Amino acid sequence: MPKQKTHKGMKKRFKITARGKAKHRSAFRGHLLSHKSSKRKRRLRRGSVVEGADAKHIREALRPAE
Repeated sequence: MPKQKTHKGMKKRFKITARGKAKHRSAFRGHLLSHKSSKRKRRLRRGSVVEGADAKHIREALRPAE
């Protein structure tokens, strides 16, 4: 039986915390920032935690190969 590989795209975008939660960077922060307010950009600096079924999918994709 082949081993499950780590999904390299997800590895670059998500990080698994010590308690098994998936963290990600906020969207809309890459470019076109001049018209966005300072308040909006400041709030986008913070990452957030993925919830629900998406988090389970991410954890499975980033699980190390056995």
